[in-house]
Amino acid sequence: MTIEAGSARSAATLEMVAAEAGVSRSTVSRVVNASPKVSPEVLEAVQAAITRLGYTPNRAARSLANRRTMAIALVVPEDTSRFFGDPYFAAVVRGISRVLDASDYVLNLHLANPGPSQKTVDYLLSGSVDGAIVVSHHSSDRFLEKLGGSIPVVFGGHPLGPDADAGAYYVDVDNVAAAEAGVQYLIERGHTRIATITGQADMPAGIDRAAGWQRALAAGGLEPGPRVDGGFTMAGGAQAMRELLDLGGFDAVFIASDLMTLGALSVIAERGVRVPDDIAVLSFDDSPAAAAAIVPLTTVRQPSEEMGEQMARMLLQRLRGEETSRTAILPTDIVVRASA
Repeated sequence: MTIEAGSARSAATLEMVAAEAGVSRSTVSRVVNASPKVSPEVLEAVQAAITRLGYTPNRAARSLANRRTMAIALVVPEDTSRFFGDPYFAAVVRGISRVLDASDYVLNLHLANPGPSQKTVDYLLSGSVDGAIVVSHHSSDRFLEKLGGSIPVVFGGHPLGPDADAGAYYVDVDNVAAAEAGVQYLIERGHTRIATITGQADMPAGIDRAAGWQRALAAGGLEPGPRVDGGFTMAGGAQAMRELLDLGGFDAVFIASDLMTLGALSVIAERGVRVPDDIAVLSFDDSPAAAAAIVPLTTVRQPSEEMGEQMARMLLQRLRGEETSRTAILPTDIVVRASA
């Protein structure tokens, strides 16, 4: 009897692999589940048999046997408009997906409005996922800190709170130093009255980038220019720029995200202000929108995709029981374009 290759591939079973490799069914099961209790010779024979037969392990059966879901939650305490409207999140998800695509894990997206949410906690602790990556958390999201003792969690950005960093696993950039370097760039080009549009004051990046702005001005012996919160949104950046222009008294502005900067540039254009001749603009992120803006943005680049990759790798290492550093701080640099 002749069996077509496609039929053999779909019909291959654990027993068939065992017979092909000349080992027991339990040995094949150990290989499929990555058990270390298999000799290199047996491992090679079983893997060769799997390849010849086109055997595909049953994910559901493996999950049941291992008491694992083979699912990871990406928890973003933001509403849908913020998540889908900010290119930062798209870059992070690309990085996470790139790493998880090479594993057996799938990614579940869980959006939760900022603030305490028992629903989110119940979902994460229900056994629906094996671990979680938390991105864009706020100081009010203190409930997330409770998860670490129950499931592996990796944060994008350092957690907030007096003891939040203790024992936490997170990936970040040094937002204080990065913002300070950006503002120093403006100072070196002769700007002395530097305003800022900040991100939210209940988020690590918002707090730290504002602190970097202040530190650079203090180091340069300069008084702070006007400061307005833009909430890390395009609309917030536009409104903040309206307020700044009404206040006046500055020759440069540091804006804590590219998305806010896009909103700010639209208002600057409406008012007939020239960039960088009248006001120099320094942004933060270096998202794809930075180079395509009406005035290409000089911006502090953070490696958003690489941050997503590192978060996924760190969580996978924890799930495999491997040693891993608790923190990873990735480098930033300044990308010079036309706005400053």
